[in-house]
Amino acid sequence: MERIASFCVDHTKLLPGMYLSRQDGENGEILTWDIRMKQPNKGSYLSSAAAHTLEHLFATYARNSKYSKGVVYVGPMGCLTGFYLLTIGLTPAEALDLTRSAFAWMAAFEGDIPGASAVECGNYLMMDLIAARAEASAILPVLENLDVDKLHY
Repeated sequence: MERIASFCVDHTKLLPGMYLSRQDGENGEILTWDIRMKQPNKGSYLSSAAAHTLEHLFATYARNSKYSKGVVYVGPMGCLTGFYLLTIGLTPAEALDLTRSAFAWMAAFEGDIPGASAVECGNYLMMDLIAARAEASAILPVLENLDVDKLHY
């Protein structure tokens, strides 16, 4: 089998940040953004409950933002070092703006976690808002200091 693109990235050199990891579609219009919150293989990972909470919050925010029509998917990485954001029709500056505003919103979020009920979620009890807020807060300075012209591996 052919090696997939994400396995071709040297994970020993990745730092927290936001990277354009793939372009798909007939004209490269579907962009996959790697929002790396933790440095891979360094022993510090998102807890499952924090990642799950961030997934609910990030997806809710992104799909209700001014960029909602350009959001294809939001989801956690299996390695628990960050999230994928798939967009269509958004510029890199817009994707970065969406990500920055989403993480600022998540860092300050209070109240009931969207979709956290037995009817809406398959594991609604596995949530940790305190940890999710802390993780969102921790990555914010990194996101704020990113240069939109340098969002590549």
